[in-house]
Amino acid sequence: MNHSDIEAELRRDGYDVYYGGMGAGIVNPEHAHEWDARVVVIGGEITLSRGGGSETFRTGDACAVPAGQRHAERAGPQGVAYIVGRRAAA
Repeated sequence: MNHSDIEAELRRDGYDVYYGGMGAGIVNPEHAHEWDARVVVIGGEITLSRGGGSETFRTGDACAVPAGQRHAERAGPQGVAYIVGRRAAA
């Protein structure tokens, strides 16, 4: 799936689309958002810690983070680039 396809799918599902990323090894401590998020990794990797566990997402992987879910993020050794969709919580 290319970037245009990812954007189109997110928009179809009601998300606003943004491109973003984090530098190598950057950590965002535990936090929550007021919006639902869907993230598609387009370069590098990111580890998401939530609910007592951690999962690493690499290029081509996607994940969802519902509004209010506490989580922390850690970029991989080359950093991470992603397309993220945000939409108001249901």
